[in-house]
Amino acid sequence: MGVLIFIAVLVVLILVHEFGHFIVAKWSGMRVDEFGIGYPPKLFGKKIGETEYTINALPFGGFVRIYGEDAEDKGNDARAFSKRPRILQALVLLAGVSMNVLLAWVLFIIVFLSGSPQALAPDEIAQATNPQLTVLSVLPGSPAARAGLQPGDVIVSGITDTGVFSSLDPDRFTTFVRNSGESISFSVQRGDADLDIAISPEEGVISSTPAARAIGVSVAPVGIIQLSFIQSIVRATRTTIELLKNITVGIISFLYHAATLSADFSQISGPVGIAGVVATTSNNGLIPLLSLTAVISLNLAIINLLPIPALDGGRLVFVAIESIIRRPIPAIFARTVNTIGFALLLLLMVAVTVSDIGKLF
Repeated sequence: MGVLIFIAVLVVLILVHEFGHFIVAKWSGMRVDEFGIGYPPKLFGKKIGETEYTINALPFGGFVRIYGEDAEDKGNDARAFSKRPRILQALVLLAGVSMNVLLAWVLFIIVFLSGSPQALAPDEIAQATNPQLTVLSVLPGSPAARAGLQPGDVIVSGITDTGVFSSLDPDRFTTFVRNSGESISFSVQRGDADLDIAISPEEGVISSTPAARAIGVSVAPVGIIQLSFIQSIVRATRTTIELLKNITVGIISFLYHAATLSADFSQISGPVGIAGVVATTSNNGLIPLLSLTAVISLNLAIINLLPIPALDGGRLVFVAIESIIRRPIPAIFARTVNTIGFALLLLLMVAVTVSDIGKLF
């Protein structure tokens, strides 16, 4: 069931992206030959006007086929992608990314309107329902990871020889861990289960503060707040902007480390890892799944904007170069560069997938 949900999420995200290309291409006067759900071989097709709408056998997304988009000379047909003004070409390429961002924003509005669990600011705790200090992330290989602490666990209390912790304040939690003795006995809620987990803080866990004792988790008070429509729009806008910034920094940092052969693949997930996260999240209900889908959609948007050949960002670079040199880039050069870019992306995907499989075992 989890795999089917993952496929459904993937199809929605890709179709929304391709619909952006489709609708702006139509608006800009380009000829759209096909809009497909899934990938060939074709199972069913119906032509409406000049566009054929198809359902295909491989249910992993979709595509839009715009006449003349392969950079080859298409004669003097003014409706070919390569013959339209470059500003329109750029708008078509940006439309897919924009639709992914728009989808994420709408999903966040729904999430906040529905009263979903969310990280709380200090001034929101009093108005929240059932606020709990919740583990947001666990650093791989950290004392917390080795002890079995997981994202989503609720920290009820912590006990050492010198004191007891019971608070919703993340700063107090950090101070308690730093000043603790050799071991902390945490009382943890995981779903309906109550667990006792012993963790020994260590130095060198957090790279920015290597001298500080830590267990390798980020925590925050999480509770349910049902926002008004206007409040949901404001919160969704702020959340979307913050995530776009953080995702961009994270992806650029990873690519830099990948280029210098120092990337930590344990910190990222590919299709296998994402499928597992989607399956786990879907067990918690529709609203958490919508929130995760929004985050994945923003990741796809940023990845597609990277100036890498074969991605929308790479094609935008070509359009920018053509605008400067005032002539088309030779088709053979464009195809060669795109092929190399696609091969590098495929190699990176294989490496990430191998890492995902390694985590399972």
